Amino acid sequence: MPLRDVAAYAQRAERLGFDGLLVPEAVHDGFLTSLIALEHTSRLIVATSVALAFPRSPMTVAYSAWDLQALSGGRFVLGLGSQVKANIVGRFSVPWTPPVARMRDYVGALRAIWRSWQTGEKLEFESQSYRFDRMQPFFAPEPIEHGDVPIFLGGVNPAMMRLAGEAADGLMTHPTNTGPRYLRDRIRPDLDAGAARTGRAGTDVRILASTFVATGATADDVAAERERLRELLGFLYSTPHYRRTLELHGWADVGERLHAMSREGRWGEMKAEVSDEMLDVLVPSGVYADVASIVHDWYAGLVSAVTLRIPPDDRHDAEIGAAIDQLRSR
Repeated sequence: MPLRDVAAYAQRAERLGFDGLLVPEAVHDGFLTSLIALEHTSRLIVATSVALAFPRSPMTVAYSAWDLQALSGGRFVLGLGSQVKANIVGRFSVPWTPPVARMRDYVGALRAIWRSWQTGEKLEFESQSYRFDRMQPFFAPEPIEHGDVPIFLGGVNPAMMRLAGEAADGLMTHPTNTGPRYLRDRIRPDLDAGAARTGRAGTDVRILASTFVATGATADDVAAERERLRELLGFLYSTPHYRRTLELHGWADVGERLHAMSREGRWGEMKAEVSDEMLDVLVPSGVYADVASIVHDWYAGLVSAVTLRIPPDDRHDAEIGAAIDQLRSR
């Protein structure tokens, strides 16, 4: 959405009872969008979902996150992602290096910088990817009340999910890989393995499930939303990088066909490959009156938070707010 609409959108989310707002980074800078959302709300947590790490120095991200955390009184979450090689090299003109090792260094650098600002200790951080050893007092921000800025990593590959368990406060899943079975059989074991490297319990690492939910005021609205998501999933699963859920459920051939169709430019035909059975397994669906219990049944005990899309108009905000209240009270 245009930046001029962000303030009203964030305020609406807060009125509806949402705990937080996820800020994507596609056509706008995620930190600018987060600033607007935080400035115009008083309770809402705002998280970048996800800010691209590697086109930016850890130092510039450290400043942005520190300012947003100070401004909001501790309501900012730094969500970081690596992006794919083609975008890093071709869209941002940044050299490509193995992303997991680089992200480990990135998170370590951020924490070292923030620790230096908060405690006054000398900044000394050196890794294969980054070296930071200069922080004159003139350039060091004042300590803040909430100096431990939470870091969540966006992850799809097992190695990145293990890194989230090892070094981050949480994991932001991708909508293509967020079903209950995938969470139990793939994500949780990877988080546990990563957490064990640093002596933590896997349950110390929060999971924000970026799931697609088909909901609406009527059954027809739900059906229409399922069709929208059928088309979106057809597009997303054409990317081999996102295919792990398909493989887990025995639908690898669907991913192969979708990838071939994308190479042939057959975009309009992709949604036909996403069957009703797949939607039933991947997308919790129900009217506003029922959606809280449905989402709870899918995700209770598996994640710390789930995402729900706010519809463009506010005709049914009372029903949406009631659903959110029901879900939060469970």
